[in-house]
Amino acid sequence: MAKPPQDGAGRSADFTRAVLVALLASLIVISAIWILRPFLPATIWAVTIGVTTWPPLLRLQAVLGHSRGLAVSVTILIALLIFVLPLWLAITTVVRHAGDLAQMIASASTFHLPAEPDWLRRLPLIGQHTTAMWTRLQHMKPPEVVGQIIPSPEYLIRSVLSYAGSFSMLAVQFLLTLVILGVLLMKAEAATAAADRLVTALAGERGREMLLLAGHTIRGVAFGVTVTAIVESAVAGLGLKIAVVPLASILTAVTFMACLLQAGPGITLIPAVIWVYFDRGLVPALILLVITVVTIVIDADFSHLRQFRVIL
Repeated sequence: MAKPPQDGAGRSADFTRAVLVALLASLIVISAIWILRPFLPATIWAVTIGVTTWPPLLRLQAVLGHSRGLAVSVTILIALLIFVLPLWLAITTVVRHAGDLAQMIASASTFHLPAEPDWLRRLPLIGQHTTAMWTRLQHMKPPEVVGQIIPSPEYLIRSVLSYAGSFSMLAVQFLLTLVILGVLLMKAEAATAAADRLVTALAGERGREMLLLAGHTIRGVAFGVTVTAIVESAVAGLGLKIAVVPLASILTAVTFMACLLQAGPGITLIPAVIWVYFDRGLVPALILLVITVVTIVIDADFSHLRQFRVIL
């Protein structure tokens, strides 16, 4: 039997309707994201911490007489000590000493290379070349551009607080993170079921597998990165204290933030080793160099610290 002539028009109308529905749904999603934009950073942090702390929360709940509220309270306190407090202390330390940090950076523009060490001059084959290179570097003046790119203390403070706007806004973000974390942990089963229904509707069984994989990935990476950053910054801070480096607390805080951002501890420790060598001598520089190598090895051996998450 021949198809009715209106079938083509019907299919076109169905396609147009589907496109309009998709555009309307996209517009609603974009509008919702735009409205919730101020809460997205806190929500992302809360979801990350919640996924990371969910397995230990279940064990803690069993120990505390199956009290979800008490277990959530203890978990939030632990999350505050492990995830939020170190970052807060690092940021406030850098901001509090912004003037000292800018002055330390500015001192680099007046740095002059000292005389060449005797042991470097006596090296076979390359000693003559190193002497010529050292002499050339010694007579070089710091480039004038350095003075133009050195930030002022006010600029440093504005840069650190540009994300939050002020100390009060930063505190509100941290508080909001903890509130959202508490709600998510109290309603974790309902939130998980809703996410499971969503991914199942979008991608079927594969979507559910991807959701589980995302949870394991978030848990492993968040715990591994945080523990690694804490260990590396602790070792780096110990080395800076032993080498009597000025502003060791600031450098330790910067090291912690650099490790959280996966920049590595070398961004602060390697310049510190060079400074200690010229200012304190060979022995303190060697001690700090050994500690620097240890922290870099810890950073490179990230997978071993990730295994500690199994304990939780």
